[in-house]
Amino acid sequence: MTQTSATTAPEIRTDLMIAGRWQQASGGARMEVTNPATGETLGEVASASIADVDAAVQAARVAFDDGRWSRISGRERSRVLLRVSALIRERAEELAQAESMDVGKPILFARMIDVPTSADQFEYFASLAQHLDGSVRETPLPAFAFTRREPRGVVAAISPFNFPLILSSSKLAPALAAGNTVVHKPAPQTPLSALVMAQILRDAGVPDGVYNLVVGPGPELGDALVRHPDVDMVAFTGSTAVGRIVARTAGEHLKPIVAELGGNAANIVFADADVDKAIGAVINAFVFNTGQFCMAGPRLLVERPLYDTVVGILGQAVGGVPLGRPSDPGTVIGPLASQAQLEKVEEMVKDAVASGGSIITGGHRVDLDGGFYFAPTVIAGLGNDAVAVQEEVFGPVLTVQPFDTEEEAITLANSTAYGLAAGVQTGNISRAHRVANRLDAGIIWVNGWAMLDPAVPFGGVKSSGWGRESGPEALESFTRSKSVIITIDPEVAS
Repeated sequence: MTQTSATTAPEIRTDLMIAGRWQQASGGARMEVTNPATGETLGEVASASIADVDAAVQAARVAFDDGRWSRISGRERSRVLLRVSALIRERAEELAQAESMDVGKPILFARMIDVPTSADQFEYFASLAQHLDGSVRETPLPAFAFTRREPRGVVAAISPFNFPLILSSSKLAPALAAGNTVVHKPAPQTPLSALVMAQILRDAGVPDGVYNLVVGPGPELGDALVRHPDVDMVAFTGSTAVGRIVARTAGEHLKPIVAELGGNAANIVFADADVDKAIGAVINAFVFNTGQFCMAGPRLLVERPLYDTVVGILGQAVGGVPLGRPSDPGTVIGPLASQAQLEKVEEMVKDAVASGGSIITGGHRVDLDGGFYFAPTVIAGLGNDAVAVQEEVFGPVLTVQPFDTEEEAITLANSTAYGLAAGVQTGNISRAHRVANRLDAGIIWVNGWAMLDPAVPFGGVKSSGWGRESGPEALESFTRSKSVIITIDPEVAS
């Protein structure tokens, strides 16, 4: 795949992976992939049809039912997944370049965060694959009772555009560790790292049909996967709006689903916080990945004695965060992932101003190479009912609100429909525990932001979804419990 500009993308296979073979989409359909840093076309990839989805699901069904993966030992699966992890590290630069060019992600973060995290996920779940243990249950029955953890079957893994590599691996690694087979559908805007990963999985020795990749139009293929009678489970990351549709469809077919959906996290700064550290956490929370992070912190709540100071510092500091080409090693903020995302962010900022908000810094597009850039933006003066406060912007935009009491801070933080993440910046450990216990969110960061590890589960409450990815909890999602009760004949006296 070669870009139309002077920049060259890595050489990547661009077809579908079905039953262990690269193949064209039925009818030979192709679709363009756009570089968000320039608006130019990177190249074309296969565009799957419903027939291709059916072929991929059937391949996964056969591979599951014949036991080539589901019935081998956890230790054998572990060895394969460790090879996957090693190959990710070996091909780290190729994956980082693909992710950076496809998403507009700064190459610094693709190298330091996305690729190592993906490798860590496969390494971590390789270890858990060897410990899918049940338990013996003591009962008064004249029987021996125990439980087994078994794979669910064929998993539809549907991943989003903002972290294609990480949020694919967070599904693939536990699903495969548990013995499932997978049909993977990445976001149509950002398929490149999934194409590289498909070859890595094959090279690592994942048996044919155990992993299948279909790339193509999101709503059409996603709906076909969720509805398919041979798909046993759905793992989805995306917007809350689409998540409701996926959940509704899965529910009609009584399929279990893990769904990580939208977020709109509050970051609470108390007056006793270390201001310098808190400001660092605040900026990181809303500019990381250009704000395209479901666990971003786009809502800043500041205790009133610190409010003017924090707003003043942000007005000076945020404009200095390096924004530029993703290929520049010094870039922290790259372009948004698409023209549509850029337009959405711009419209939400305009609405915030119309609703009485004051732009402290930013608030405008940045003209660079024809790419989809938006300046990091801080908005003060909005009421709690403003759209930019209540809804997910999904861009480098921060709203700032004051509060007077701990109770008010908690009420404001919990006042949206979302509950994916939250933050507390304080020097009082008792307050940290007290407030964290009352925040409606799946993960809380105290005196920091975005600290994640494959051993620590994440996921949402309320409109941010249900189920958990990462940690042992993920294996609970990707397995089902079976009880076995074996009758014991009463001892016969001789």
